[in-house]
Amino acid sequence: MKEDILDTEEEIAMQTQLGNIEEWDSLAFVSFLAMAKLATGKKMERSSIQSAQTVQDLYALLS
Repeated sequence: MKEDILDTEEEIAMQTQLGNIEEWDSLAFVSFLAMAKLATGKKMERSSIQSAQTVQDLYALLS
């Protein structure tokens, strides 16, 4: 699923830095917001996502 949101074929691990992912852009950010709302049923705060540094940080927001 991580690769689907980012539309990339490169392997992404939980410790991958978001800043190192070329495809992590504004479109991926909005896609994550939409996916998070569907998955959790609650609205995510943009500031929480913006403060995420790694894929693990994003995962923690969903938990």
